Amino acid sequence: MSNVPVAVVTGSNKGIGFAIVQALCKQFQGDVYLTARDPARGQEAVAKLQGEGLRALFHQLDIDDLQSIRSFRDFLKEKYGGLNVLVNNAGIAFKVHDTAPFAVQAEVTLKTNFFGTRNVCTELLPLVKPYGKVVNVSSMVSCSALRGCSQELQQKFRSDTITEDELVELMTKFVEDTKKGVHGKEGWPNTAYGVSKIGVTVLSRIQARMLNEKRKGDHILLNACCPGWVRTDMAGPKATKSPEEGAETPVYLALLPSDADGPHGQFVSEKIVRAW
Repeated sequence: MSNVPVAVVTGSNKGIGFAIVQALCKQFQGDVYLTARDPARGQEAVAKLQGEGLRALFHQLDIDDLQSIRSFRDFLKEKYGGLNVLVNNAGIAFKVHDTAPFAVQAEVTLKTNFFGTRNVCTELLPLVKPYGKVVNVSSMVSCSALRGCSQELQQKFRSDTITEDELVELMTKFVEDTKKGVHGKEGWPNTAYGVSKIGVTVLSRIQARMLNEKRKGDHILLNACCPGWVRTDMAGPKATKSPEEGAETPVYLALLPSDADGPHGQFVSEKIVRAW
């Protein structure tokens, strides 16, 4: 088993994820894993970094596939005995003009962005070593989507005692409500991506609380963050930031010094803790 520290970035063959791997290759003292659903694209991205004189390793990971997550978990356990940095970056968004019915967009978006991310956390968080860092890439859209929720939903999502099961129930209800065509009446905003990222931000708050309760002495810091509006396939060419600029806040949180006691359980953008 290797004693080398290890960092993992999900969905990192392009865009912000790729830029995060790039930065970690330069700054993280250890092995950095670039992951992608498609091995060919992943290997291509690793080769591109090699061309820049950077060393990343590749492992296949499809966060929509529990088997894929578990085989990666077993690999990390066996080879490294755990991991030190986990950046949950993988996510999807439908284009604004996509003609897919809203209920389809809701189901597909939440499957990856919320449920897929949650599955990765369920399998990999127990492997995070003391002084480890976990970064869940969310979005400022989670804040605007939260403001678009009914008062009752806002209270639930802002609650300091909401459980993971209750959050899962709410995310499931959103998908069901869109299928019935009643999501507006039930107090939901009209954005599947926004709701999926509310889920990621709230999940991060819950996970941080759980770490405080169960692993207080391990000094693990876990946060959600917004990379900003970044020029990627997802956001398009008009966005204001380059992928490298988008990677800054996630990388800052991934590399917090071992003596830092925060931020933890926060929503961070531009390296600043934001009110939720």
